[in-house]
Amino acid sequence: MENPKKIYTVSELNKEIRIILENAYPDIWLEGEISNFKTYSSGHMYLSLKDNEAQINAVIFKNVNQSFKFKLEDGLKVITRGRVSSYPKRGDYQVIITYIEPAGKGALQLAFEQLKAKLEKEGLFDQARKKPIPLLPQKIGIITSPTGAAIKDILSVIDRRFANVEIILYPVRVQGDEAKFDIVEALKYLNSNYDDLDVLLVGRGGGSYEDLWAFNEEMVARAIAESKIPVISCVGHEIDFTISDFVADLRAPTPSAAAELVVKNKAELVDKLNNLKSHLTNNIQFTLSHYNEKINYLGNSRALRRPWEIFEERTQDLDVILNDLTAYQRNILNNKEHVFSKLSDKLNLLSPLNTLTRGYAICFSQPGNTIVKKINDVKVHDTLKVKLHDGEFISKVTNTSAK
Repeated sequence: MENPKKIYTVSELNKEIRIILENAYPDIWLEGEISNFKTYSSGHMYLSLKDNEAQINAVIFKNVNQSFKFKLEDGLKVITRGRVSSYPKRGDYQVIITYIEPAGKGALQLAFEQLKAKLEKEGLFDQARKKPIPLLPQKIGIITSPTGAAIKDILSVIDRRFANVEIILYPVRVQGDEAKFDIVEALKYLNSNYDDLDVLLVGRGGGSYEDLWAFNEEMVARAIAESKIPVISCVGHEIDFTISDFVADLRAPTPSAAAELVVKNKAELVDKLNNLKSHLTNNIQFTLSHYNEKINYLGNSRALRRPWEIFEERTQDLDVILNDLTAYQRNILNNKEHVFSKLSDKLNLLSPLNTLTRGYAICFSQPGNTIVKKINDVKVHDTLKVKLHDGEFISKVTNTSAK
């Protein structure tokens, strides 16, 4: 007898396939590249995992993805753990991811790099926004574990270098998922209630990468950046770098180093003050000595003690100058007289009166008194005035004859 034919509804088939898939692949590891990543308002994340030839849908429910340290994004290669299932309403099969880590590097390392790049892009690491650390802080806030090695080291260094500094300790957890909340609360509380704090030390002693993770949390980094009080980050050992170190106003390689940076050595300061005092005293003495010598020199100067001597010298100087001027003037007059004499001699040589002394005479017609230059200028019976070198006489023309 032939068995009756089983006819499934779509829902029945999808449900049976879901059971088969979940029983066959209850716990698998899967590597692929994220694509089509999207977070819904429900908090669930949906994505595809793909390789060069295929892809598969995946989902990460909200209760799982809240614990992720790093940010998922398209193109990120990951290794996941989960189970294969299906979504009966659509008949799609998918991987329900319960764990995910970056392929090739640790999740914490990737989270560190992603947050560092993000905050650096926002300018939280810029030197321009960092506050200066006071030279001589009088009141210091410390945010760390009250039982860790860090607080003991810090207090020991401060006590040794400058015991009269006031310390405010805000105890916090520095390890574990809750530590970030404690540190942020401490930063906000001290900023709100201790305006007179000069500086804050935030940190802890050494530990594993995971142990120090609270100081790589974004909320801690932003709280440090928002602090009105200058912050020195002091986390782990010298080789440990956290996000807090980049955001803080100053990074100290260790808690002990932070204490040494913020509190000057009292003995060194006393020596420095003594040196400054000695330099200042020497400078004052040198200046006083210099001006004292100057005053003595001026006091003993002839200008103040025998001013009349200077007056007499200057009077003599004036006499010499006047004598020189007189001689100069006389010399000029002599030269001018010599020139005048030579010119006079020349003029005498050219003068007609000088010719008359040699026996010559000049005739002037009368009337008219014009010089007679040729025989035709006169006629018989004309009257002439004859001028000699020592006088003149009137003559009458009785005869003329031309050459």
